[in-house]
Amino acid sequence: MKVVAFNSSPRKNGNTQQMLNAVADELQKENIEVEHIRIGGQLLHGCIACGSCSKHKGRCIQDDDPMNDWIAKMTGADGILLGSPTYFATLNTEMKALIDRCGYVLRQTGDLRLKVGAPVVVARRGGAIQTYNTLMAFFGINEMIVPSSFYWNMGYGLAVGDVLSDDEGMETMRQLGRNMAFVLKKVRG
Repeated sequence: MKVVAFNSSPRKNGNTQQMLNAVADELQKENIEVEHIRIGGQLLHGCIACGSCSKHKGRCIQDDDPMNDWIAKMTGADGILLGSPTYFATLNTEMKALIDRCGYVLRQTGDLRLKVGAPVVVARRGGAIQTYNTLMAFFGINEMIVPSSFYWNMGYGLAVGDVLSDDEGMETMRQLGRNMAFVLKKVRG
Protein backbone atom coordinates (compact mmCIF):
# COMPACT_ATOMS: atom_id res chain seq x y z
CA MET A 1 0.00 0.00 0.00
CA LYS A 2 1.06 3.55 -0.64
CA VAL A 3 0.23 6.97 0.77
CA VAL A 4 1.22 10.18 -0.94
CA ALA A 5 1.79 13.14 1.40
CA PHE A 6 1.49 16.61 -0.13
CA ASN A 7 3.17 19.43 1.79
CA SER A 8 2.24 22.96 0.74
CA SER A 9 4.67 24.73 3.05
CA PRO A 10 7.38 26.67 1.22
CA ARG A 11 9.72 25.96 4.15
CA LYS A 12 11.88 22.93 3.46
CA ASN A 13 11.72 20.60 6.49
CA GLY A 14 9.51 23.10 8.31
CA ASN A 15 6.75 22.46 10.83
CA THR A 16 4.30 21.03 8.29
CA GLN A 17 6.91 18.51 7.16
CA GLN A 18 7.69 17.57 10.77
CA MET A 19 4.03 16.80 11.39
CA LEU A 20 3.71 14.82 8.16
CA ASN A 21 6.85 12.88 9.15
CA ALA A 22 5.22 11.88 12.46
CA VAL A 23 2.23 10.45 10.57
CA ALA A 24 4.49 8.80 7.98
CA ASP A 25 6.66 7.13 10.63
CA GLU A 26 3.61 5.30 11.99
CA LEU A 27 2.44 4.30 8.52
CA GLN A 28 5.87 2.96 7.64
CA LYS A 29 5.94 0.87 10.84
CA GLU A 30 2.93 -0.91 9.29
CA ASN A 31 4.76 -1.44 5.99
CA ILE A 32 2.84 1.28 4.19
CA GLU A 33 5.01 3.23 1.76
CA VAL A 34 4.87 7.02 2.03
CA GLU A 35 5.93 9.35 -0.76
CA HIS A 36 6.44 12.99 0.23
CA ILE A 37 5.78 15.71 -2.35
CA ARG A 38 6.56 19.31 -1.46
CA ILE A 39 4.35 21.61 -3.47
CA GLY A 40 5.04 24.71 -1.40
CA GLY A 41 6.97 27.48 -3.09
CA GLN A 42 6.19 26.27 -6.61
CA LEU A 43 4.45 28.40 -9.19
CA LEU A 44 1.07 26.74 -9.60
CA HIS A 45 -2.00 27.84 -11.48
CA GLY A 46 -5.43 27.87 -9.93
CA CYS A 47 -8.43 26.30 -11.60
CA ILE A 48 -9.72 28.40 -14.51
CA ALA A 49 -13.15 26.72 -14.52
CA CYS A 50 -12.87 25.85 -18.21
CA GLY A 51 -14.58 22.47 -17.82
CA SER A 52 -12.06 20.76 -20.10
CA CYS A 53 -11.34 18.09 -17.49
CA SER A 54 -14.77 16.62 -18.21
CA LYS A 55 -13.54 15.91 -21.75
CA HIS A 56 -9.95 14.98 -20.86
CA LYS A 57 -10.64 12.40 -18.17
CA GLY A 58 -7.98 12.42 -15.47
CA ARG A 59 -6.06 15.45 -16.80
CA CYS A 60 -6.15 19.19 -16.43
CA ILE A 61 -5.85 21.17 -19.65
CA GLN A 62 -3.26 23.44 -17.97
CA ASP A 63 -0.06 21.54 -18.63
CA ASP A 64 2.73 23.95 -17.66
CA ASP A 65 3.03 23.04 -13.98
CA PRO A 66 3.33 19.65 -12.20
CA MET A 67 -0.40 19.33 -11.39
CA ASN A 68 -1.11 16.50 -13.85
CA ASP A 69 1.77 14.51 -12.33
CA TRP A 70 0.23 15.04 -8.90
CA ILE A 71 -3.20 14.01 -10.17
CA ALA A 72 -1.60 10.75 -11.34
CA LYS A 73 0.06 10.34 -7.92
CA MET A 74 -3.33 10.70 -6.20
CA THR A 75 -4.91 8.23 -8.60
CA GLY A 76 -2.18 5.66 -7.95
CA ALA A 77 -2.18 6.00 -4.16
CA ASP A 78 -4.25 4.15 -1.59
CA GLY A 79 -4.16 7.10 0.77
CA ILE A 80 -3.55 10.83 0.65
CA LEU A 81 -2.26 13.23 3.29
CA LEU A 82 -2.67 16.94 2.70
CA GLY A 83 -0.41 19.08 4.90
CA SER A 84 -0.81 22.84 4.96
CA PRO A 85 0.39 25.74 7.04
CA THR A 86 -2.22 28.32 8.00
CA TYR A 87 -1.91 31.67 6.22
CA PHE A 88 -4.36 34.42 7.17
CA ALA A 89 -6.75 31.93 8.80
CA THR A 90 -6.86 29.35 6.01
CA LEU A 91 -4.72 27.14 3.80
CA ASN A 92 -2.07 28.64 1.54
CA THR A 93 -2.37 29.25 -2.20
CA GLU A 94 -0.41 26.18 -3.28
CA MET A 95 -2.73 23.87 -1.36
CA LYS A 96 -5.78 25.71 -2.66
CA ALA A 97 -4.57 25.22 -6.25
CA LEU A 98 -3.97 21.51 -5.56
CA ILE A 99 -7.37 20.80 -4.05
CA ASP A 100 -9.24 22.88 -6.63
CA ARG A 101 -7.60 21.38 -9.69
CA CYS A 102 -7.05 17.81 -8.50
CA GLY A 103 -10.45 17.76 -6.90
CA TYR A 104 -12.21 19.00 -10.00
CA VAL A 105 -10.37 16.61 -12.34
CA LEU A 106 -10.73 13.57 -10.09
CA ARG A 107 -14.42 14.19 -9.36
CA GLN A 108 -14.91 13.65 -13.09
CA THR A 109 -13.30 10.20 -12.88
CA GLY A 110 -14.31 9.14 -9.36
CA ASP A 111 -10.72 7.98 -8.78
CA LEU A 112 -10.61 9.25 -5.18
CA ARG A 113 -13.83 7.55 -4.10
CA LEU A 114 -13.27 5.32 -1.04
CA LYS A 115 -9.57 6.13 -0.81
CA VAL A 116 -8.29 7.07 2.64
CA GLY A 117 -7.26 10.66 3.26
CA ALA A 118 -6.46 12.98 6.14
CA PRO A 119 -5.54 16.62 6.72
CA VAL A 120 -2.48 17.84 8.64
CA VAL A 121 -2.49 21.50 9.70
CA VAL A 122 0.05 23.81 11.29
CA ALA A 123 -0.65 27.28 12.65
CA ARG A 124 1.18 29.86 14.69
CA ARG A 125 -1.93 30.56 16.72
CA GLY A 126 -5.31 31.05 15.00
CA GLY A 127 -7.04 29.83 11.88
CA ALA A 128 -6.08 26.17 12.13
CA ILE A 129 -9.67 24.91 12.34
CA GLN A 130 -10.62 26.80 9.17
CA THR A 131 -7.67 25.20 7.33
CA TYR A 132 -8.63 21.80 8.74
CA ASN A 133 -12.27 22.20 7.66
CA THR A 134 -11.31 23.28 4.14
CA LEU A 135 -9.10 20.22 3.70
CA MET A 136 -11.84 18.00 5.16
CA ALA A 137 -14.26 19.37 2.54
CA PHE A 138 -11.90 18.12 -0.21
CA PHE A 139 -12.01 14.61 1.23
CA GLY A 140 -15.76 14.73 1.75
CA ILE A 141 -16.75 15.93 -1.70
CA ASN A 142 -14.55 13.24 -3.23
CA GLU A 143 -16.26 10.51 -1.13
CA MET A 144 -13.06 9.59 0.67
CA ILE A 145 -12.74 7.82 4.01
CA VAL A 146 -11.15 10.01 6.68
CA PRO A 147 -9.66 8.49 9.82
CA SER A 148 -9.31 10.81 12.77
CA SER A 149 -7.10 11.04 15.81
CA PHE A 150 -7.98 11.82 19.43
CA TYR A 151 -7.94 15.55 18.57
CA TRP A 152 -8.07 17.63 15.41
CA ASN A 153 -5.02 17.04 13.21
CA MET A 154 -3.18 20.25 13.97
CA GLY A 155 -0.07 21.52 15.65
CA TYR A 156 1.27 24.89 16.67
CA GLY A 157 4.55 26.60 15.96
CA LEU A 158 6.12 29.55 14.17
CA ALA A 159 9.86 29.02 13.74
CA VAL A 160 11.07 25.88 11.99
CA GLY A 161 10.99 23.05 14.53
CA ASP A 162 8.65 24.76 17.01
CA VAL A 163 5.97 22.15 16.38
CA LEU A 164 8.26 19.46 17.79
CA SER A 165 7.67 21.08 21.20
CA ASP A 166 3.90 20.76 20.79
CA ASP A 167 3.66 17.40 22.56
CA GLU A 168 -0.10 17.05 22.08
CA GLY A 169 0.11 18.01 18.42
CA MET A 170 2.88 15.49 17.74
CA GLU A 171 1.05 12.71 19.58
CA THR A 172 -2.09 13.61 17.61
CA MET A 173 -0.06 13.02 14.42
CA ARG A 174 1.32 9.69 15.64
CA GLN A 175 -2.17 8.49 16.55
CA LEU A 176 -3.44 9.68 13.18
CA GLY A 177 -0.75 7.56 11.52
CA ARG A 178 -1.75 4.49 13.53
CA ASN A 179 -5.44 5.05 12.79
CA MET A 180 -4.80 5.68 9.11
CA ALA A 181 -2.78 2.46 8.86
CA PHE A 182 -5.65 0.54 10.50
CA VAL A 183 -8.23 1.99 8.11
CA LEU A 184 -6.02 1.46 5.04
CA LYS A 185 -5.57 -2.22 5.92
CA LYS A 186 -9.32 -2.70 6.44
CA VAL A 187 -10.43 -0.80 3.35
CA ARG A 188 -7.60 -1.21 0.83
CA GLY A 189 -5.81 -4.32 2.11
